[in-house]
Amino acid sequence: MQRICLFPGTFDPVTLGHTDIIDRALPVFDKLVIGIGVNSGKVPMFSVEQRVEWLREIYKDQPTVEVTSYEGLTVNFCKQIGARFILRGIRYVADFEYEKAIADINRKMDHEVETIFLTCSPEFSTIASTLVRDVIRNGGDAAQFLPKEVSASLQYSKLS
Repeated sequence: MQRICLFPGTFDPVTLGHTDIIDRALPVFDKLVIGIGVNSGKVPMFSVEQRVEWLREIYKDQPTVEVTSYEGLTVNFCKQIGARFILRGIRYVADFEYEKAIADINRKMDHEVETIFLTCSPEFSTIASTLVRDVIRNGGDAAQFLPKEVSASLQYSKLS
């Protein structure tokens, strides 16, 4: 049986923290689906299409990575794509407590789906999309927190 893993998130924007977790998870799974969750209650800074485009560009040379968007419950999407694992990144203890509660609920809804936690590499532990959005909104240079593909497109959009 193929080990398919879903890495769900909003990725608004994709940060080096996200790519750190993805890159380190690649050898563990046969297929890694990056799922951009669409939440009608949230107004993202970047469109779903833009976020999908960034991730596809970043992982264009990685055949085991698929990028898509989805709506609804994450465990239901896992069933749709045949994923038995959910990947979550942990930066701090508070992240773990929150993520464990979600993992517990997911496990009650579908006991066949396991949540796997990876801790962020220390150099990326302070990078949060919320903080990066604040830097961007206020005209700061967020390049040091972003993959080059994301940073380049933001620089391009400022020029146009």
